[in-house]
Amino acid sequence: MEAERHEIVVIGAGVSGIYQIKRLTDLGIDAIVLEGDDDMGGTWYRNRYPGARFDSESYTYGYSFSKELLDEWHWNERFSAQPENLRYLNYVADKFDLRRHMRFNARVQTMIWDDVEHEWTIELQTGETYIARFVVTSLGPLSMPTLPRYDGIDEFAGESFHTYHWPKEPIDLAGKKVGVIGTGATGIQVIAELADKVGELKVFQRRPNWSSPLNNGPISVDEMAAIRDRYDEIFTNCSASPGGFEHVPDRRGFWNLTAEERIETWDKLYQQSGFAILAANFLEIFFDEKANQEMSEYIANRIRDRVDDPEVAEKLIPQDHGFGMQRLPLETRYFEAYNRDNVHLVSLADAPIERITANGIQTAAEHHDLDVIVYATGFDAITGGYDRIDIRGVDGQTLADKWSESPRTHLGALTHGFPNMLMVAGPQSVSGSTNFPRAIEIGVDWLTDLLVHAREQGATRIEARLEAEQHWVEEVVRAHEKMLFRRSKGWFTGYNSNVAGHQEGKIRYQAYFGGSPKYVAIIDQAAADGYPGVELV
Repeated sequence: MEAERHEIVVIGAGVSGIYQIKRLTDLGIDAIVLEGDDDMGGTWYRNRYPGARFDSESYTYGYSFSKELLDEWHWNERFSAQPENLRYLNYVADKFDLRRHMRFNARVQTMIWDDVEHEWTIELQTGETYIARFVVTSLGPLSMPTLPRYDGIDEFAGESFHTYHWPKEPIDLAGKKVGVIGTGATGIQVIAELADKVGELKVFQRRPNWSSPLNNGPISVDEMAAIRDRYDEIFTNCSASPGGFEHVPDRRGFWNLTAEERIETWDKLYQQSGFAILAANFLEIFFDEKANQEMSEYIANRIRDRVDDPEVAEKLIPQDHGFGMQRLPLETRYFEAYNRDNVHLVSLADAPIERITANGIQTAAEHHDLDVIVYATGFDAITGGYDRIDIRGVDGQTLADKWSESPRTHLGALTHGFPNMLMVAGPQSVSGSTNFPRAIEIGVDWLTDLLVHAREQGATRIEARLEAEQHWVEEVVRAHEKMLFRRSKGWFTGYNSNVAGHQEGKIRYQAYFGGSPKYVAIIDQAAADGYPGVELV
């Protein structure tokens, strides 16, 4: 079978791949998207579990590149649910006629670099082959689900699946005994949504997570009109915010206020929507242990107020990390779910899971009979999508080997030894620590400008300089080490107990935590200076 040739291949048709192919085809560049799934949408195609929705305000999550698109689309909820999010992405693809540039069921298996011809050979799982001068990876930071490594996981006789693989067809859970393993961001959404829809719900909690209210609500026609009128202001505010949201930090100074004034501030933030409680809080809670302890105790008391059983409440309060030191899940009536007679918390800290059986889950204390098991057990974040592809660069070096200890990149966009591979929202970019679509547009625009610059220079080989890569890694580490979460477990520090090779306490520096405005200033300066950290041949 003859290989199909294109100047640029984009891998992944999610939020980032959709915008990347739009930019490239607008410039008349011969480019296609290879998507492993049977349709586009990425995160919002796959994550169709009950309760899946934005935790960024809908109107800050959508694309900003087209005023016409902004004027046409009406978000129905402040935090839109998965079905609407997928409709939105399909609307964008259809409006700009992007589907004709996409190939589905095209999962990439290998990428081999040819340093003579300056091109990548890409082989799919189907055996089809593509050749491209440049590859732009749009793999998504949470695209590689992980299952726990329990004995007997294949022996369960009922239905079981990771939330990422929730069945397309509706499943009837009425009257069923359902077990959910995991209480991270996904688990919290699922648990709250299923609590009143199943016969019995058992929550198997490995480690509790802090969580705060989403405070969702509908967006009326009038409110949406007002949002449209201020879109320029909204996106300007997002650009000025470290997290890419409209929420901006409270800079009055934590210790300049009395304890009563701080509580008054937090009471207001707790009632606001989305990440206000985190992004509009005092900056000191991220750097100052005493400030974080006080904030954590405030949230702990909120949990105690909402959960009727004091013993259950204490089991839902984290002891191993402070508030905001891991990815913060947002919830709707999550804590109230434990006040229901049909919902039971099973603390695996007290009685670990020993094995999965044909009829349920055996812990060290008892057997739990179940009809359905839902694995809300997270993802091999940031680098997982890269690890599942055999990527071989200069002299046959594998990317997996290079990144085995921790990823190494230049500005989160390129990595030395793997020329002409450009990463949208890649490891060590700002995407892992901010409002994702805002970071995507930043990344796509910068990479597209770099590709245009290379074309104008007549260059056929783009590679990060080794010294520039080392400089950026050091900057990523510096920003990371300032934060209290450096001692936490979770994907902020690159740890997932379900992934072989991940060592507790060993940090993988996977995201840049210096804030979006600083990141943008750095990459914009690099572009203005003619990309000094990049070798063009």
